[in-house]
Amino acid sequence: MNIKLTSILISSFVLPFTVVSASAEKNHDHDHDHAEDAHAHDDKKGPNGGQVVESKAGFSFEVTVDKTRKARIVFLDKELKALPLDAQSITGIAGERSAPVKLTFAKGVEADANVLISDKPLPPGEHIQMLLMVKPTPDAKATTERFELHLH
Repeated sequence: MNIKLTSILISSFVLPFTVVSASAEKNHDHDHDHAEDAHAHDDKKGPNGGQVVESKAGFSFEVTVDKTRKARIVFLDKELKALPLDAQSITGIAGERSAPVKLTFAKGVEADANVLISDKPLPPGEHIQMLLMVKPTPDAKATTERFELHLH
């Protein structure tokens, strides 16, 4: 009887740690895979040397930053070549939650006719959190894109 009681007590203490450990390992693997995917995603450069964002909604765009720290967005085709702007629209928020910068984007002129340019400069720093609401067509539902813009 003592052996049976001892086995039950040991099982009740060891089993939860085993389950927690397996769960933690599973989450670690998931986080690790996600981090690798995000890193590989950040390495893709667009035709202007900027960061490419691939939307789950089926479109891609490149984000670059000019000398005045304004964000510049160009929509891309599957071969990462710039697409002409039609009626795409973007609004968004950049920076930390404690001090967000609200952005609206307008179509550039002349040489920048296919570029959407932010109305305000991005906040300071080399790694900027971005949340953009993108409408690829006027009648499309807005798609939310969250990513970290790397300026190095």
